[in-house]
Amino acid sequence: MSQLLEKNQEAPFFRAVNQDNKLLYLSDYKGEKNVVLYFYPKDDTPGCTIEANDFTGLAEEFDALDTVIIGVSKDDCESHRAFISKYGLNVQLLADTSGELCDSYGVWQEVEKDGVKKWKIVRSTFIIDKDGMLVEAMYGVNHEGHAQAVLDTIKALNA
Repeated sequence: MSQLLEKNQEAPFFRAVNQDNKLLYLSDYKGEKNVVLYFYPKDDTPGCTIEANDFTGLAEEFDALDTVIIGVSKDDCESHRAFISKYGLNVQLLADTSGELCDSYGVWQEVEKDGVKKWKIVRSTFIIDKDGMLVEAMYGVNHEGHAQAVLDTIKALNA
């Protein structure tokens, strides 16, 4: 299992394609935007849909705080486009089909449910400031009210 990240360390570099097959780099935002990088198990599943809709609902407030929201799962670009289009989402979604990004952020974990072990993406969120440092590293988050809690953390950053 990969190392869990902690706040106040440098965010691992990432490069991945978004829903439009366009390469995004963490460095694209350096000095200009805070980044909320959230990992979720699967497109168009109940909890993931609530989370994406909540982030979309607050997108303008995040934008006003110089913050970009980026979701990550192992789904491909086509799946991400369908998910965005179905719900009118206003977030970028990265296709981490190789799992490299999930590994570097420590979210690909072995979990046990009903005595069965399997590997999956543990719902997690990382807040990265404009200097590329981790302000928060939250593993195993609950989607309920999560986007608002993240927004409150960003507001405190800018205060």
